[in-house]
Amino acid sequence: MLLNGNVALVTGGASGIGEGIAHRLIKEGAKVEIGDVDEKTGEVTARTLGENARFVKLDISAEDQVNDIVAQIFNEHARIDILINNAGITNDKLLLRMAKEDWQRVIDINLTGTFLVTRAVMKHMIKQRYGRIINIASVVGLIGNPGQTNYSASKAGIIGFTKACAKELAGRNITVNAIAPGFIETRMTDNLTDEVKEQYKQAIPVKRFGTVDDVAALTVFLSSADASYITGQVICVDGGMVM
Repeated sequence: MLLNGNVALVTGGASGIGEGIAHRLIKEGAKVEIGDVDEKTGEVTARTLGENARFVKLDISAEDQVNDIVAQIFNEHARIDILINNAGITNDKLLLRMAKEDWQRVIDINLTGTFLVTRAVMKHMIKQRYGRIINIASVVGLIGNPGQTNYSASKAGIIGFTKACAKELAGRNITVNAIAPGFIETRMTDNLTDEVKEQYKQAIPVKRFGTVDDVAALTVFLSSADASYITGQVICVDGGMVM
């Protein structure tokens, strides 16, 4: 198993892409802490994933809570090998109608939350001189999307954050990379009409939506020793859409 004995923290791991990543990490031998604000779903997910999964209630935008939870995880396991910054929200509106609060909440969770968790975890990774940090960005951070100026800005910020962190931490045997998913089959895409789905698929060279497992498989690789010479990269999982 690629990750045998590794300890991982997956934010936003209760459902969707985060849950899929947690599942694959455990399958490869990791012990996974699932951090999420959705306590009910998170507890069910942790039980479903088995003895190597545990749910911790975590609001990544709350600095003190982030620091306390990360310290708790480290004290229990004596190490944190992998951080998956996956938690995020959307609040879509055209810019002309977007209130400052609509903008700020998305930035606070998606971008500032990624900063807070990374800062808390990296202290332990630096001491142990090993770590894998994978930030889940989005193709809209590269190409933008109407009605998502706040979300696009947050994901573009994560891409810049990834590159800067990678340069700061490379000498400590810590790699930092970003994954930029395109259209991935989740509960959100399930709500689209067949007509809208078909329109989106026509913009994707492989003519299908991606799956959660497409993202999770790449996450496992970047979390492993096999990816030790890869850092500061942004890899699209998008069926060729951005190309």
